[in-house]
Amino acid sequence: MTPPVFAHGHLRLYLLSLLAESAEGMHGYELMQALGDRFGGTYVPSAGTIYPRLAKLEEEGLVTKVADGRKTVYAITGAGRSELADREGELGDIENDVTDSVRRLADEVRTSVNDAMRTLKAELAAAAREARTDAREAGRTVRADAADSSSRGQLQQAEAAINEFRSALRSELRMSIARGNELTKETVDVLRVGLEELRKSILGK
Repeated sequence: MTPPVFAHGHLRLYLLSLLAESAEGMHGYELMQALGDRFGGTYVPSAGTIYPRLAKLEEEGLVTKVADGRKTVYAITGAGRSELADREGELGDIENDVTDSVRRLADEVRTSVNDAMRTLKAELAAAAREARTDAREAGRTVRADAADSSSRGQLQQAEAAINEFRSALRSELRMSIARGNELTKETVDVLRVGLEELRKSILGK
C-alpha cells in the first residue's frame, strides 16, 4: 500500500504555512494548486481533503474566511502565526517529508510510465508480428490460388490436346482400314508402347 503523503496532523500545519506566505489570503482552489506546485504535480489534494481541514482550522481560530464573490478567501490569524512559530521545528521536518514524498511519487510515476511504455512496445510488436503473419498467409493464399488457377487452365488444354490427338488418330486409322490397309497387332503394340513412353516423359517417371 502506498504510504500517505502527509503524516497525521501535518497537512493542517502545512496549510497554515502556505497561508502565512500570502498577504491577501488564498482561495481553496489556490491552496490546492500551491500544494500541487510544491509536489511538482505528482500530488494534488482533492477538495474533500482541503476544505474539511480549513473548516477545522477556522473552528480553532487559526484561520478566517471571507466571501469574495462566489469564492471564499482564507487568511491566517495571529493565533495561526503563533502556532506556526511554536512548531517551526516540526514544520522543517514536514518540508523534509514533502521532499521525500515528491521523490517517492516521482519514482512511482516513472515506474508507471515505464510499465506503460513496455506494455505499448509489446503490444506494437505483437501487432507487427500478427500483421506479418497475416501478410504471409495472404501471400501464400494468393500464390496457391494463382497456381491452382494456372494448373486448371493447363489441364484443360492438355485434355483438349489428348482428345484432339485421339480423334485425329482414330479417324486416320479408320480411313486406312477403309482403303484396305490392315491394322495389325504389331501396329497396335507400337502405338501402346509409344503412348506409354510419352506418358512417362510428360510425368517425369
